Amino acid sequence: MKKKLNPIEAAQHFIEKYFPNCQGALLAGSVVRGEATETSDLDIVIFDKNFSSSYRESLKEFGWDIEVFVHNLSSYKQFFKSDYERARPSLPRMVSEGMILKDEGVISDIKKEAKELLDQGPKKWSEETIKIKRYFITDVLNDFIGCSNRAEEIFIANTLAELVSEFILRANGKWIGSSKWVIRSLRQYNEEFANNLIEAFDSFYTTGEKNQVTKLVNEVLQPYGGQLFEGFSVGKM
Repeated sequence: MKKKLNPIEAAQHFIEKYFPNCQGALLAGSVVRGEATETSDLDIVIFDKNFSSSYRESLKEFGWDIEVFVHNLSSYKQFFKSDYERARPSLPRMVSEGMILKDEGVISDIKKEAKELLDQGPKKWSEETIKIKRYFITDVLNDFIGCSNRAEEIFIANTLAELVSEFILRANGKWIGSSKWVIRSLRQYNEEFANNLIEAFDSFYTTGEKNQVTKLVNEVLQPYGGQLFEGFSVGKM
């Protein structure tokens, strides 16, 4: 069986094979952060002026699963803008943390753009948005407290965890994420809060006890006016 190449060597071979004329290339993701596992893939960002638009592709090469994100020298800007608006800085984070594998004088400016966007943080939530989010969290919390069907409770708890995580991060002007990036974003914001959230939901999933979750949700909402149900209205003329 052919030996698996180390990630940097594999990424360099990949670039030489598929994008020999690109102006810039970065290796990003868990292998760069020192967090790689047995199932980690290689995230490679390509900048090539010869492509008319961006695309993403998944391949298997050199013993690795590879996710390649291809951009020309301007198309990445729209992705930066989209990531800013949705508060999930996937591409800016990859570019900012990425290890330079090839550079013909373009990477420095793009990395600078990415860092400035990350440092700026996401678009601030309006008071109206906070009000709407409080209402939806209150509604799900009430469903959670009142539910006695174990199967339904689990899925309600999942939704509540996502809503509360989004709320605490966005209300405090922080980036959010999905999947593993939810807890990573929470830890970057506040390690103690992240641990408390994990403990509360883990306790519920293990024992069915809801008090810790209910207490945590109320503590999150309290600085913004607490739970909201009575008097809430959207679109009333």
